[in-house]
Amino acid sequence: MKNFVVMVSSIGLSVVLLSSCSKQNQTSVALAQEAPVYAVNTTTAVRGQIQDYLLLSGDIIAGSTVDAYPEVAGKVTKLSVSIGSRVEKGAVLATVDPSRAGMNYIPSVVRSPISGTIISLPAQVGMTVSQQVALARIAGGQGLEIKANVAERFISKVAVGLGCEITLDAYPGETFAGAVIEASPTVDPASRTMEVKITIDNSSNRLKAGMFAKVKIVTEVKDSIIKIPATALIERFGEKYVFTVENNKVRKRTVKQGILIDNIVEIQEGLRGGEDVVIKGQSLLEDGSQVNIVERVAVL
Repeated sequence: MKNFVVMVSSIGLSVVLLSSCSKQNQTSVALAQEAPVYAVNTTTAVRGQIQDYLLLSGDIIAGSTVDAYPEVAGKVTKLSVSIGSRVEKGAVLATVDPSRAGMNYIPSVVRSPISGTIISLPAQVGMTVSQQVALARIAGGQGLEIKANVAERFISKVAVGLGCEITLDAYPGETFAGAVIEASPTVDPASRTMEVKITIDNSSNRLKAGMFAKVKIVTEVKDSIIKIPATALIERFGEKYVFTVENNKVRKRTVKQGILIDNIVEIQEGLRGGEDVVIKGQSLLEDGSQVNIVERVAVL
């Protein structure tokens, strides 16, 4: 009888142990099955071009100008041009009569010394002028420039010959071409800025002196680089990395960052073109985390 009790007890204990092991296995399986899946947005790293630039602003002014003076003193009897007129070198601007009371002289004409545009015309019919009084001011060529100031910390990026993209409120949606033609050799000690002059293409003759312009000076162009949205880049404890996605799992990839422009970052090392990177939802991710891609954002 005692042996029977012992046998029953042993069997009961075995059943309890087996049941406990079974429950533990089921718990482990359940935990494995309940591993978190994170919702993320992704995009694809692409190989392309990135531009570094400076944004400046300034007023359009008349460029190189030349004044036209009469050869004789006398009274202005005729003006042959008006402000804004386009003239060629040698064109007649005005007529001056040097005659005085009791003396008649042949009228003298004032000619343009250069080809350009009349931007100032101080002379008026009937006024008396001398050889020291300018009758007209002519801007050579299209005659327009932009003066802008570059902050001291960006001076090293600016050089004569750099291309510019120019926009104006007067012509929304349009871009005019330009270039840096002069950089001041000194820095203004009060404003800590350097003055630059920029030409602007006015072949359409629509731009006017006095207009306000926004200037984008392209300081560096990099071709065939890997670029991604800046939101994909994570920086913690001095380490910069991104999460790539493959088969709904993420991999942590340490990267080397290049220039950052307009929320687009250059990746110099650690990433290849065509790889999918997480751009949203990566705050809780770890290497190997499972993810569900909610949205694939268009490439840059």
